Amino acid sequence: MKNHMKQGWRLAIKHFYIVILLFLYQLLWGFFLYRFIDSVVSPLLQRFPDHSPSKSAVQLFLSEAQFQIMKTDLLTPYLWLLGGLFAARMLLSPLFNAGLLYSLQHSTDAGGTQFLQGVRKAWKPVTLLYWIEKLLVLAPAWWLAPKGLEALMHSRTISSLLQQTLPAAGGWLLWGILLHLLFLAMQLGATTGRSGGILQSLGTAVKNLLPFAGLSLVMWGIGSGIGLFVTSLSLVWAGFIALLVHQGYHLVRTLMKVWTLASQYDILRSKEV
Repeated sequence: MKNHMKQGWRLAIKHFYIVILLFLYQLLWGFFLYRFIDSVVSPLLQRFPDHSPSKSAVQLFLSEAQFQIMKTDLLTPYLWLLGGLFAARMLLSPLFNAGLLYSLQHSTDAGGTQFLQGVRKAWKPVTLLYWIEKLLVLAPAWWLAPKGLEALMHSRTISSLLQQTLPAAGGWLLWGILLHLLFLAMQLGATTGRSGGILQSLGTAVKNLLPFAGLSLVMWGIGSGIGLFVTSLSLVWAGFIALLVHQGYHLVRTLMKVWTLASQYDILRSKEV
């Protein structure tokens, strides 16, 4: 496992300009999403009563906000805008995936990285697999969301709510992780350019699911540990330096994602030989 992580790190550093590109993409996405949420929440909060409001004033504010949301078309343009943002993400994210995965596959070829070539050659199958994965991940919500809402409305304590929802939520999480690993393998197969590459990579992932999943969990654990450290630093050591560290973490998080993908690719490649 350590060798795969080392080789993944070498590949990630070799693709550092793609890390920068993905970082800027995530930064722009976060900015537009923040501005969208601010445009929705700020007008509602402007009517919140000032200077130690009474209970009746707060209740009036909540009733008025509920009326505006439920009985008017106030949210209609915002819902369309939110749908447009997520549609754009659903279109752009698989393009970045196609370019990065293709470049990882051909990183030993002459001419260095091949991100743009990957976007041109592999965007169709990668996009299709990306959409199918998202649909399958969200499919359990059709059954689980109503049950979760019912448990939320009828549970008297937090412990009873957790007892009713945690098993289903844990199963859903495992389902999402399994789908992510298998579809990642298929996307890697789609970028090889070989006939039957998707099925071949899927078979390799299934046969070696335990080491593949183990490596993925280790890499995700490292990323989560770095995130917790930066968050703790921001809370304990407030100031300008902490702000810089927190903002710089987003670049580190993007590098971790590329490192994880490169390590996952390396372990699957080694199992195919």
